[in-house]
Amino acid sequence: MIKNNSVVLEPISMPMEKVSGLILAEDVFAKTDIPSFPQSSMDGYAFSYSGWKKFQQLSIAGIMAAGSQEQFFLSPDQAIRIFTGAAVPEGADTVVMQEKTRVIDGHLFIDDQLLEVGSNLRPQGAEIISGALALPKGSKLTPAAIGFLSGIGIAHVIVYPRPTISIIVTGNELQPPGLPIGYGQVYESNSNTLIAALESMHIRNSTIHHAIDSLDILTNVLNAAINESDIVLITGGVSVGEYDFVLAATENCSVEKIFHKVRQKPGKPIYFGRKDQKLIFGLPGNPSSVLTCFYEYVMPSLDAMTLSNVTLKSIFAPISRNIRKPSGLTQFLKGYYDAECVSPLDAQESFRLSSFARANCLIVLGEERIEYAKGEIVEVHLLPV
Repeated sequence: MIKNNSVVLEPISMPMEKVSGLILAEDVFAKTDIPSFPQSSMDGYAFSYSGWKKFQQLSIAGIMAAGSQEQFFLSPDQAIRIFTGAAVPEGADTVVMQEKTRVIDGHLFIDDQLLEVGSNLRPQGAEIISGALALPKGSKLTPAAIGFLSGIGIAHVIVYPRPTISIIVTGNELQPPGLPIGYGQVYESNSNTLIAALESMHIRNSTIHHAIDSLDILTNVLNAAINESDIVLITGGVSVGEYDFVLAATENCSVEKIFHKVRQKPGKPIYFGRKDQKLIFGLPGNPSSVLTCFYEYVMPSLDAMTLSNVTLKSIFAPISRNIRKPSGLTQFLKGYYDAECVSPLDAQESFRLSSFARANCLIVLGEERIEYAKGEIVEVHLLPV
């Protein structure tokens, strides 16, 4: 349901230094031959192979450094001192590394019996020729892909952008970390948790809003967040208590409810809605519920909007001990996978993050099952590293 309601973001042009991890929205073609001239691949001497075979010793006509625009024409009995990346002058078709040469009285002698015509020379267009497809639409812009496109002269590309995110933190009891905590207060951690989770996916254009437990205030904050963002994440206030105003606020903002409540633990009260192409998630306030729901539900929406394949990897592994769970609820247990088996951690309560801080996976236990035996194969969702 989330993926069916997540619309791919409109492609935009971005500079190469800003596109790491994004997906190309169009084919990219080379605008010129790369290299655009025959190029030496090492420090040495450039010459005509047939000329060397004929004359055996070659007079040295000059020096060609990388970046030099000086043009030479070598006769068959000449060589030129050349450096890595420099243009190989007309008349030369081979480069010998300097370690395989001797220079006596201005003449070059080559001591490389394995040398062949074209050795140590990069032909024009060896990397790519003008007009050729460099990377197709749908390619992920990895460091190597960005380096490749930059190396063929591409400065901007059309990509699917990352979404803008608004995080709304609700609750009168919340106190910022670092300040003294009073009776009845708890430290607010969900905003930092979500910001860190988003930044691990290279999403850094997030804004944090705070709303006390007031329907009017939450409605105003939510309306502003919807207007400025592609996705809104609300933490807390999503159940049906007297101080839970998320459902009413979404109705006031004309958000279409797609679903509310899932038979799962933790995170049962999760809400998902849509207004136009904007997505709104109501995440339960307990820290473990927030992070579990982010990985299991928010990440698929980010995947669908950016085509970046960021969902959790699913594997199957034997469980390390017997487990009992409630019937009628899918349960996500914080676990540790050691490449052989998966172990449920302690501190599984939804208000506790200590086990999540040590976990590298979520163990998915099915809705109708109540018992799992040691060694039984279970589904495991590997967390991002």
